[in-house]
Amino acid sequence: MTDIKKRAYQFIILFGIISLLGDIIYEGARSVNAQYLKELGANALWVGVVAGLGEFIGYAIRLVSGYVSDRTKAYWLFTFIGYGLLISVPLLALTGLWQVAALLMVAERLGKALRSPAKDTILSQVTTQVGRGLGFGLHEAMDQIGAIAGPLIFTAIFAYIVDYNLGYTIMWIPFVLLIAVLTLARVLVPHPEIFETKATGQSGPEKLTSTFWLYTAFSAFAIIGFASFPIIAYHLKSHTIVSDMSIPLLYAIAMGVDAVFAIVIGKLYDTKGMKVLLIIPVASAIVPVLSFAFNWIAVTMGIILWGLVMAIHETIMRAAIADLTSLKKRGTGYGIFNTAYGVCMFFGASIMGWLYEIDVQYIMIFAFISELIALVLFMYIMRSIPVKSE
Repeated sequence: MTDIKKRAYQFIILFGIISLLGDIIYEGARSVNAQYLKELGANALWVGVVAGLGEFIGYAIRLVSGYVSDRTKAYWLFTFIGYGLLISVPLLALTGLWQVAALLMVAERLGKALRSPAKDTILSQVTTQVGRGLGFGLHEAMDQIGAIAGPLIFTAIFAYIVDYNLGYTIMWIPFVLLIAVLTLARVLVPHPEIFETKATGQSGPEKLTSTFWLYTAFSAFAIIGFASFPIIAYHLKSHTIVSDMSIPLLYAIAMGVDAVFAIVIGKLYDTKGMKVLLIIPVASAIVPVLSFAFNWIAVTMGIILWGLVMAIHETIMRAAIADLTSLKKRGTGYGIFNTAYGVCMFFGASIMGWLYEIDVQYIMIFAFISELIALVLFMYIMRSIPVKSE
């Protein structure tokens, strides 16, 4: 193994630690945010709107942050600001109004919007040395350790006392550690672009291609029909299908599935290309059928499947953008892609929250139609514009 490849692996692991700490904070919070809003007086519609709005902002703002980070090359600055806004999570312990809590939850998503295109661009530059699918998969696997640990922290707390404020307050610890490790990464690797230029000089076309836009459309319809966890959690609490303690535990299980499959899916992408994406619309159409059932066995199966789909979203979808864009357009590509992704996530979560108030069966119909459209787009891409990511 060459020295630069070893350095690439070391940086991916270091970046994985940063994401691990970040996930402890925001995934831990996300596993209980819906229940917390309900405790403070919000109904299902508002839970859906807050979840959807947060995700919308978390993706839509990336259109601007991605473009600006490309223009200024200030990838590290956007990464620092974005992670800094994770302070919103421990601040949730200081409010007793659901409206204020909602604003803090949205602020946390804003931070993700600011850092994600820049962070993914940095990571995409380094992963050229080891294979983008494998690189993103390894990063995602480490990321999910935090995604598992965060919900388990709340699970442990709730095993003794259902105290949301205590859980949010504990998040100060990983937040301080995250900022420290992020500072170390910046000092050690101030210019991550050298990894890509040494590997290939430039990768991908100079302009955003038709394949990129078709891929974005496919992803948008796939996500609009993908049930968000807050609505699933609301369903579980409303019908007392499982205890409050079990909801973050189920979320941790989903994150564990994500971690286990991330590296496998990433490596599969490196060898098989975009055809692996077929799993997304098929599995996403099945998720609500199981997750909105009224017995814990079906729900558990649905959440496991939910975790598998998330593994694909967090590895292949991110890696493919790097392969479909040049280094010059990388941040812009991530920004555009994630804006479309976020718009559909907002409407999907909001519509599902509204449909839940009417009849849960309508959620399943809505998801099926959305995923069917995604499947048609996927088949069109594979037949008309076959692209194999190397």
